[in-house]
Amino acid sequence: MDFGTVAPELIPEVDFTLPPDTSLTKDILKGAGRATAPEIYVGCAKWGRKEWVGMIYPEKTKEAKFLDEYLKHFNSIELNAVFYKMPTPDQIGKWREKAENERQDFKFCPKVTQGISHIKRLKGAEELTSTYLESISHFGKYLGPTFLQLSDNFGPKNFDTLEAYLAGLPSDFNLFVELRHKDWYADEDTRKRVFEMFRRLNKGAIITDSSGRRDCVHMELPTPHAFIRFVGNGIHDVDFPRIDEWTERLASWIEQGLQSVYFFLHQHDESNTPELADYTIRKFNEKLNAGLERPQFVKK
Repeated sequence: MDFGTVAPELIPEVDFTLPPDTSLTKDILKGAGRATAPEIYVGCAKWGRKEWVGMIYPEKTKEAKFLDEYLKHFNSIELNAVFYKMPTPDQIGKWREKAENERQDFKFCPKVTQGISHIKRLKGAEELTSTYLESISHFGKYLGPTFLQLSDNFGPKNFDTLEAYLAGLPSDFNLFVELRHKDWYADEDTRKRVFEMFRRLNKGAIITDSSGRRDCVHMELPTPHAFIRFVGNGIHDVDFPRIDEWTERLASWIEQGLQSVYFFLHQHDESNTPELADYTIRKFNEKLNAGLERPQFVKK
């Protein structure tokens, strides 16, 4: 992920401290009731990384088998592949079958196709959306939350379009929205209006933690569920304390009533993302009693 990239020499100057909880988050968690066993998922953004052959995939693993191997290490995937092309039921059926053969607890978390979010920009996208919803329904019980990423030029002037689109979705559709335009956060009234709208429509808000866009670490939870896109800096020294702080914050949220966590690891260079994911899982197991299996490295 290139979003929020800063030059390596500037990384030590970034204040990575997580902001305090907002009043919305406190209110949502207070009303949720404490979850006895919150669902915790940790994964990566892609399974098709050739650099992971000989790392977590066995030597000589063919690309056709990458998902089979990925499933052995993680319980979820932030599925960016379907952003670029409308998925077909047949394609999704094949991915689901691999999960059925490997692990019953796996969740695919697909991104809304760019034809809807970036080309149509949510206007006149009813037919495409119906096709998309029909396709991803073939994941069955392996379907996790879906996420709608809005472009960084989709700003508050499009509020009515966003509200109408979300209101037109099935009320029980598990969707999180990623806001990238800076103006969503620059004005307090605008910020409050959009997150309250998410709350009213029962849609989640993605928190994107990257070096260069600290405004996207908004800490707003319109629902008692957290979807976090964590962007590392190539196993930089700052990344591990950042994971530690997220672990403590999630522990606090779980104590207050958080019901599920989806935590996806990104890097600008994805070659060593499994190492950061392994550290994350270890910390989540220690502090959150997550009970997640750690990835098994061929070499480390």
